[in-house]
Amino acid sequence: MARVRTGVRAVGAVLVAVLGVSLVGCSSTGGKRAEDARKASKDRGKAAVSTPRWTFGMVTHSGDGDTFWDIVQEGAEEAARKDNINFLYAHDDEAQQQAQLVDSYIDKKVDAIIVTLAKPDAMKGALARAEKAGIPVVTVNSGSAESKKFGALTHIGQDETIAGEAVGDELNKRGKKKALCILHEQGNVGHEQRCDGAKKTFDGKMQNLYVTGTNMPDVQSSIEARLQTDKSIDAVVTLGAPFANAAVEAVEGAGTKTEVATFDLNEKVAAGLKNGDLGFAVDQQPFLQGYEAVDLLWLYKYNADVLGGGKPVLTGPQIVTKEQAGELEDYAKRGTR
Repeated sequence: MARVRTGVRAVGAVLVAVLGVSLVGCSSTGGKRAEDARKASKDRGKAAVSTPRWTFGMVTHSGDGDTFWDIVQEGAEEAARKDNINFLYAHDDEAQQQAQLVDSYIDKKVDAIIVTLAKPDAMKGALARAEKAGIPVVTVNSGSAESKKFGALTHIGQDETIAGEAVGDELNKRGKKKALCILHEQGNVGHEQRCDGAKKTFDGKMQNLYVTGTNMPDVQSSIEARLQTDKSIDAVVTLGAPFANAAVEAVEGAGTKTEVATFDLNEKVAAGLKNGDLGFAVDQQPFLQGYEAVDLLWLYKYNADVLGGGKPVLTGPQIVTKEQAGELEDYAKRGTR
């Protein structure tokens, strides 16, 4: 059954193309004006363009209750309001169900599709059917290596290997010697790439720990058990913001001084960074992934524009520490970071 919902220290050079209306300015005057305009536009629900009301469908591999995908969806809806788009959103953490959701959008003859490729082999046929139907596709978040091969216009997200390498570098700076990388979704190629990238640059020893991401008590108990049996582990890296708190609780339960780091940012992670519960986070700017996916497809429909030049459009990684957390906390509280 398909489930449908409504709902900084930079590492490397991050290509962020924000088209159309700016997100939020940084100056005290311009930023306030931009934010007021954004709120007013959202409240009115009026488009900023005069193009036809096209229908775009997004299908992600999100499970229920994953706050990361709420932020992606919020970004897509924000751009859809601006671009006069009828936006549809569906998700399923089972790859075959995700492919069926894409097929349902093809049957509805939507004007464009946004999709994630966490398990690319299961999605290949669905994207081929979209291409045959003449429906343009943009991939986001997962599947940058397969995106072009599967016929997508471009991919928007972070390079998972580069993001993992950034984690390894940061662990080195912090003098860590032994780390645990927590994989909460078996078969997700992006998650494997993150841990592999961290191992590549980390001077210490890194081990993978597979947990059942849909069962948070199991996540906590599995991490705690490993920490109790190996007191030399001085760092735990989770691959998603919802799992960071479980890792913090596991460290407390094990009675160790292990530092916890995580991929992705949300309000709880920002607070954890600020109070010292978390060492650092890797932000890939999910709001921007959703926003740019809709905006780039609108540009393609309107003017045949394609960004990236055949390469992914990068939205990360950015390493966020306690020093930067305060800057982003307000954005995290409103659900856009």
